[in-house]
Amino acid sequence: MSDIGDWFKNIPFITRYWFAASIAVPLIGKLGLISPMYLVLWPEAFFHKFQIWRPISATFYFPVGPGTGFLYLVNLYFLYQYSTRLETGAFDGRPADYMFMLLFNWICIVVTGLMMDMQLLMIPLIMSVLYVWAQLNRDMIVSFWFGTRFKACYLPWVILGFNYIIGGSIVNELIGNLVGHLYFFLMFKYPMDLGGRSFLSTPQFLYQMFPNRRGGVSGFGVPPSRRPVPQEQPGGGGGRHNWGQGFRLGDD
Repeated sequence: MSDIGDWFKNIPFITRYWFAASIAVPLIGKLGLISPMYLVLWPEAFFHKFQIWRPISATFYFPVGPGTGFLYLVNLYFLYQYSTRLETGAFDGRPADYMFMLLFNWICIVVTGLMMDMQLLMIPLIMSVLYVWAQLNRDMIVSFWFGTRFKACYLPWVILGFNYIIGGSIVNELIGNLVGHLYFFLMFKYPMDLGGRSFLSTPQFLYQMFPNRRGGVSGFGVPPSRRPVPQEQPGGGGGRHNWGQGFRLGDD
């Protein structure tokens, strides 16, 4: 038990609580301590009955059963693996920036879920994080099942196909990939690589709640570097060079 405790304590701070909630909330629903009907996202209950906790509970809840247990465990592994890599890699020492990424992705997924009547939000959020990691490490060679190897940039789409085979849906994964792409484009690609303005910035209150720190484990990838902008020369113009329906409660 001490080994498990030490392992859990060594999980990065934000990933640790996300991982724990993603185990605790499904367990609460499975044991019947709270009816799963109160844990999923239903637009009518959210808007007309003021059950404002539903977007949060739907992010952590998953209906674990004989037909869904394997899919749940696979995505729980993805959460642990790739959230840890991001939090200790590109966002190492910057918990506020990582929390902002999660909040931005979560808000986009909640809005999409309300519009598309999606009851479960766990997989989309996990996939959005995995997508960002894959883009920040796009040229890294990764290994998947049966010894297949490919560049990390293809991993979100391989997992989309894999989850479709074992779960019968691609909507959750596709939304997660699209939201992850939106964050990556607005935060990194457009301002750093294309020379555009920055549309996203971490609010100050997050820095107060999660101050930057030094130290940690690095090496899992870094954001793209900003391309240098040539200085304008006297008399010259200058310039730049320039993944069916979503998984619903009760499905087998």
